[in-house]
Amino acid sequence: MNPALETLALASREHPIVWPALFLGAEPHLDLISASAWQPIKPLADQCVAAGMTMADDPQGKFPTVFFLPGKSKEETLAGFARAHDLLAPGGMLIVALANTSGAARFEKELSKATPLLFSVSKNKCRAFAVGNAEPWDTSVLAAWRSLSEPRLIPDTTFTVVPGVFSVDHIDPGSALLAQHLPPSLRGEVADLGAGWGFLSHAALGKCPNISRIDLFEADARSLACARKNVTGPVEFYWHDVTSGLPGKYDHILTNPPFHTGQARDIGLGHAFLTTAARALKRGGSLYIVANRQLPYEAHLESLGLRPRLLAETGGFKVIAAM
Repeated sequence: MNPALETLALASREHPIVWPALFLGAEPHLDLISASAWQPIKPLADQCVAAGMTMADDPQGKFPTVFFLPGKSKEETLAGFARAHDLLAPGGMLIVALANTSGAARFEKELSKATPLLFSVSKNKCRAFAVGNAEPWDTSVLAAWRSLSEPRLIPDTTFTVVPGVFSVDHIDPGSALLAQHLPPSLRGEVADLGAGWGFLSHAALGKCPNISRIDLFEADARSLACARKNVTGPVEFYWHDVTSGLPGKYDHILTNPPFHTGQARDIGLGHAFLTTAARALKRGGSLYIVANRQLPYEAHLESLGLRPRLLAETGGFKVIAAM
């Protein structure tokens, strides 16, 4: 179990909690299962649903208690502080938990710039800390944090992104390399697995005029919302956990597979993407992949009955076609 989640639950047991509560970045835990849950990552959202938590796609109203497990980026975390403040009822309490390696002490200090800390709990190499809103928070700090949540354009592009999504300030060089080596002859029905904010689908539609449809599959609801703004044409969007399989078959599949779960490297996640892709290819279909050069995907593709072929290898990345 996530040690930051355990530390958050510990803090909830050691200090009086007023219910109902809202849980931003929710993960299931017996002590917190009664909270309304907001979770943009599909596999984690599915875990919350399976545990019986009530999901809140767009939390509204005021809550006496807000729990918060931040994501990986500084901007996402600070914007989350402001969001949590705006969802707190008068006299409410916000409890945040992070791993020490994710900057728990630094973010505790950042939050204390807006309002005094109520308590702090250290356990499991993590820290949970709390603030209230009995007194007004610093308005200038809040305004700066709120501004971080605003959609923005990646510099020198027309692509919209928001804090917390993958490749928030530039076009991912691996995806750009894959787009460069896609053959213009691609046609028919295409899937983009782990589509992010839509760069690869946008590039494929511009380069391959005979594509009849692209289905974008993305586990992060925030990324998918950006993709809806960034990709137009014959497209469908799916908030979906790719590792659970795909609902259809495709002539071609494109993917820049993830290989991290949270902060930890997870080669199995990339393998799961490739397994799903292989099972979803039509007879005679092709799979186009970009990956870090050191990732051993070729042997896994062969074990799936595909024949991998290296198309390019540069800048720490490799592009593979498999059929």
